[in-house]
Amino acid sequence: MKISRLAAILSLFMSGVVVSQTSKKENDLTAIKSMCGCYEVSFNFAETFSYSSDSLYKPSKVKVTGGLEWAQLVVDEEDKISIQHILQVGNPAEPHIVKHWRQDWEYENQDFYLYDGDNNWKYVQKPQEDVTGQWSQKVFQVDDSPRYEGSASWIHVDGKSFWENTTPAPLPRREYTTRSDYNVTIRGNRHEITETGWIHDQDNTKVIREIGKDDIVLAKEKGYNVYKRVDDKRCAAAANWWKEHHSKWALVRGKWDEVFARNKDLSLEQKVENKALYKHLFTDDYTAEADINFIIESFVKKP
Repeated sequence: MKISRLAAILSLFMSGVVVSQTSKKENDLTAIKSMCGCYEVSFNFAETFSYSSDSLYKPSKVKVTGGLEWAQLVVDEEDKISIQHILQVGNPAEPHIVKHWRQDWEYENQDFYLYDGDNNWKYVQKPQEDVTGQWSQKVFQVDDSPRYEGSASWIHVDGKSFWENTTPAPLPRREYTTRSDYNVTIRGNRHEITETGWIHDQDNTKVIREIGKDDIVLAKEKGYNVYKRVDDKRCAAAANWWKEHHSKWALVRGKWDEVFARNKDLSLEQKVENKALYKHLFTDDYTAEADINFIIESFVKKP
């Protein structure tokens, strides 16, 4: 009798846990997918502290830019959400379209490529207990090559929904075109859903990394990118561009998925034939699967 009662109580408790976990995951998915749509975006970056011993050191200038960004849902699965970002800038009557970054969210993902400086990524497989209930965010360059990734739990409390993680990353484009005095960014990322859209809040550290030496912190940086939701019609040009080009980029993602599935450290060439990968892929020279596979593979350094 006592055993039956205990079993019944345990059964009720476990069913409650399952319902709670299911509800939590549904809230996670809602938060992630709410980042899709058309947004007015302001990108704001400022170097806050410098630690250089060089008296001639010059901090990066404050950078404030903006535009319209279309965030297109590419994959919508129970354990994976993929969102492609597309910038729409310039004259609204004849806007300029730029394929921007991509973010993939994977539930309880264990396989990571962690940036280690100088276009090298270390493959790391995390144990299941370290990622239980978490979502990894994998961020990719404009050519769908790797950028940075990390894992954490979405938090839903006091009317807020946010996700926070700190992970190593390459220099952003605004920096590597003007700076060569550091080679790793330690990115503190916070994605928070708001009533009007979402915010990408960053606390970044600029690091000098050399093999066999301790990291040297050069400076700190604050990033605050605000995504304000607007009518999807305003991003019609970007949405239509994606409809026209999505098949090609599905082939590109497929090739990169094959590279990542090798589960080994990854080193990439900066240029092939004196051109960066995106400059190859952004042309109409690469539309066939065989050609796309060939050019991507040419950037993968052999051990």
